[in-house]
Amino acid sequence: MTEIHIDKDAPAIDVQELHKYFGDNQVLTGINFTVAPASVVCVIGPSGSGKSTLLRCVNRLEEPTSGKIFVEGVEVTDPDVDLDALRSRIGMVFQQFNLFPHLTVMDNLTIAQTKVKKRSKDEAVAIARQTLEKVGLADREDAYPAHLSGGQQQRIAIARALSMTPDLMLFDEPTSALDPELVGDVLDVMKDLASEGMTMMVVTHEMGFAREVGDNLVFMDGGVIVEEGDPVEVLGNPQEERTQAFLSKVL
Repeated sequence: MTEIHIDKDAPAIDVQELHKYFGDNQVLTGINFTVAPASVVCVIGPSGSGKSTLLRCVNRLEEPTSGKIFVEGVEVTDPDVDLDALRSRIGMVFQQFNLFPHLTVMDNLTIAQTKVKKRSKDEAVAIARQTLEKVGLADREDAYPAHLSGGQQQRIAIARALSMTPDLMLFDEPTSALDPELVGDVLDVMKDLASEGMTMMVVTHEMGFAREVGDNLVFMDGGVIVEEGDPVEVLGNPQEERTQAFLSKVL
C-alpha cells in the first residue's frame, strides 16, 4: 500500500480528465475541476447528468475508467493507494441514510470510530456526543433509526460522518429523500459546517442553499461540466443555453 502523505497546501479535491463508462454508456467525459480547502462546491444538473457518479468517483465508490483524482495531494486513482486510510478522511452522506437499523444512534456513531480509527469506546462516545450536539440531536443517542423522522435520520448520518473527524465531506443529494418540511433542518446543519470551514462537495437540487452557501457552482449535463462559477452569477445570469433552459425549469 502507498502511504498517505497529506498535502494541506494542495487542492482539497483535484479532478483531471476524468472519464467513466458503464459498459458502452459514457457517463463522464473529460471532467476537470478543483475544490479549494475550506470551500463549498455545489454540483447541479438534471437527473442522469453524471453528478452522483462524479461524487462517488472522488472516494472510489465508483471506479473511474480513466483520468486522475487527487484528495489533499494524494492520488485516489493510484491502484496502490490505501483506500481505507484515504476514505477515513472523507465523510460521505447519501440520499438514503444508510444507518444500521438494529443499532442505537450511539452505536451507529461509534462502530466505525472503534473499528477503523481504533479509538477507545470512551473516546468514541465522547466524540459522538459532540457531533450529536452539533446536529441538534443530543437527546436521541439511545433511539433506534426507526423511531426517528427522515430529517433526524439524515442529521444522524451527518453526525456519523463527522464523528470520523474527516478533512472533507461529500453530500449526494442529502435532502432529496426528505419531506419538504424536514429539509431545512438538514440544510441548517450543512450551513453550520460550511461556516466552520468544512470543505464540502454537495450534489443538490436546493438552489437557495447553493446560492447562499456555495463558493463555486458546477452545472453538469450529459456527463460534462457545461458551466461553472460563482453561484450568484451562474444562477442569476447563466451564460450557456443549456444552463438557462435547466434553471428556467427549476427556479
